[in-house]
Amino acid sequence: MHHEDTKQVQDVAKTTWHATYEGIIPLEVQNNFLKSAYNDERMKQRIERSFLFVAEVDGSVVGFANFSPVREDGKVELGSIYLYPEYQGKGIGSALLQQGIKDLDGVKEIYINVEKDNKIGKTFYEAKGFEMVKEFDDEFDGHILKTVRMALKI
Repeated sequence: MHHEDTKQVQDVAKTTWHATYEGIIPLEVQNNFLKSAYNDERMKQRIERSFLFVAEVDGSVVGFANFSPVREDGKVELGSIYLYPEYQGKGIGSALLQQGIKDLDGVKEIYINVEKDNKIGKTFYEAKGFEMVKEFDDEFDGHILKTVRMALKI
């Protein structure tokens, strides 16, 4: 990802969040999260401190993946793989995941937290070989989420 991709990545995050979490997370909570997690300053920090890969179709960003730096024990957090809904199921998310695995030196395990009712996300990660590690309640802007941590051994 390059700085000039920021606005498109922010739009992918917003569109995908609204489509994925409608009826699961109240809209106001979604919007508060998006404002804090994807504002311009946080995007700058993400570019500088983590690994961001974008997927483009005809020169436009249609999805992205955000990986943390590799820890000493070889663990990496996959913060997100978001794709516009109309581009889901076409192998783009798989390609983003594979790019992270290929480019992150020393990665031994990738973990992700997924909202339990996010069936699209859970199905995707299960298909890629991620296994459930634990389930926990996560307080999220006054809203309790049922969260599942999943991990993939590399």
